[in-house]
Amino acid sequence: MATQSPFFGKRDRDTDSLTSRPAPLVGSGTNLSGTPVNPSSLTAQQGGLNAAAAAAPVAKEGGSKLTVGPNIKLKGVEITDCDTLVVEGLVEATMDSRLMQIAEQGEFKGSAEIDIAEIRGVFDGNLTVREKLVIHSTGKVTGKIRYGKIVIEEGGQLSGEISFGAKPSLQAAA
Repeated sequence: MATQSPFFGKRDRDTDSLTSRPAPLVGSGTNLSGTPVNPSSLTAQQGGLNAAAAAAPVAKEGGSKLTVGPNIKLKGVEITDCDTLVVEGLVEATMDSRLMQIAEQGEFKGSAEIDIAEIRGVFDGNLTVREKLVIHSTGKVTGKIRYGKIVIEEGGQLSGEISFGAKPSLQAAA
């Protein structure tokens, strides 16, 4: 004799889980620090700050990516053929890359030539940013710095030998 489970075919009238959930926002997400990258939500949450200036560069899908996680130390290396470097620990290196993101707890010491750099932690050394350098409120950049464009949030620190006019990208010259 087959019996029917009391759970099948019954639906609670008060809560319908499919209709009570809000729809997810298309194109929304977060970057390393948990900051939203949806430009419309940035404007609302940043209290009217210029969304273009506050928007963090976002890595394109694909390409090579190296993440140095928290509590990891990578010293005395040359990083090559890396499209995106994410620093959450300590990196002492020389590198040429497309995108560098340094998290709040991250630290980079050495020399870097980058298309786009997003600094929330510490950078110390020679930094050439061919396109855009973004220093967030928790970021600290010291050394010899060259940049194409720069955005510094309130609280961000920049010191050393600073000059405008980074050399163009190798990919743009080819």
